[in-house]
Amino acid sequence: MSYMNLSKDIKNHLYETIIPFWEGLKDEEFGGYYGLLDFDLNLDKKAVKGCILNNRILWFFSNGVTRLGDKDLLPYADHAFDFMKKYCFDKENGGVYWSLNYDGSVYDSTKHTYNQAFAIYALSSYYEAGGNEEAKELALKLYELIESRCRDEKGYLEAFTVDFKPESNEKLSENGVIATRTMNTLLHVFEAYTELYRVTKEEKVVRQLKEMLDRFYEDVYNKDRHRLEVFFNDSYESLIDLHSYGHDIEAAWLIDRGLEVLKGVLDREYVEKIAFMTADIAQNVFHLAYDGKSLVCENEKGVDNQLRIWWVQCEAMIGFYNEYQKDGNKKDYADGACRIWEYVKDHLVDKRPGSEWLSEVDENAVPATKKPIVEPWKCPYHNGRMCYEMIERIAE
Repeated sequence: MSYMNLSKDIKNHLYETIIPFWEGLKDEEFGGYYGLLDFDLNLDKKAVKGCILNNRILWFFSNGVTRLGDKDLLPYADHAFDFMKKYCFDKENGGVYWSLNYDGSVYDSTKHTYNQAFAIYALSSYYEAGGNEEAKELALKLYELIESRCRDEKGYLEAFTVDFKPESNEKLSENGVIATRTMNTLLHVFEAYTELYRVTKEEKVVRQLKEMLDRFYEDVYNKDRHRLEVFFNDSYESLIDLHSYGHDIEAAWLIDRGLEVLKGVLDREYVEKIAFMTADIAQNVFHLAYDGKSLVCENEKGVDNQLRIWWVQCEAMIGFYNEYQKDGNKKDYADGACRIWEYVKDHLVDKRPGSEWLSEVDENAVPATKKPIVEPWKCPYHNGRMCYEMIERIAE
């Protein structure tokens, strides 16, 4: 498949499958978007609504307006924003809740730094899409909250009670460890602040972006193993031998995006140092995790997890094509993005009417039938963003 044909194919899929699917999940009675569609396509209109899900839907439709030039998508972003503003924000203690009941009442009042970051990411994009000044002010208010309540002198912390007292980080810890700090939260605060700075040009955000780049390079990047470590104690000591291929390739291109947004702000030698890190991470993923058609999930203690997870394939497509854009000699990376797209169409796009993408399949492409089509983490953020990124990048 040629790269231009890849772009057209992806755009058709975006308009024929992803956009109408999420439009159809709009809750006209209680606001926001429905929180659960199980594997058998049973819609639970009274399921919990994750605030991360709503924030990512807000981001998705906002980007449809700005990146596709499709103003017909703005009312769907407006709908998500209205729900977010009315219910997701804690008007007493500040910040965004973890999740809500179907009617907007609070289900889980945890305040997680990761969740505050995604609200900034969504609000920044919504501000760009429609010029809503309230969205901009809310994003900046959350930025100040993260900086004042969700970090210490060594960087960003994770989970808090409703009134911002530290608590255990089960929500973003996996693989048998409980992490005080995670690469995942650091990455998505960086992602959110990059978007906030891009659309507002608030100079105060630059210092934090530079600090996070330093943290990635000095504490998260394992130079000997050419990867990012994942879970840490308070002092950034890694808690487990885990190589998260999906997070690494996502981090590689998101950090490159940050360097692009900060162009002219950082000196050349510094940019080259960080760019070397992202290329090293991406190359390692390409050689270790890409099997010629898809990307395996992760490697723990030397053993690959063979699941093919929907979001991992999306980030690999963007990350590989990003490497090709940086170095035109890496045509095999661009070809890899094409081959992963063919795998996605064959095995992860759900062909059943009324569905979208499967969550994961095993090494034999057998679907995980216990995994819902929609749940608090299963949203149009990764596959929608892959579509936007690939359409734009191939057109460059």
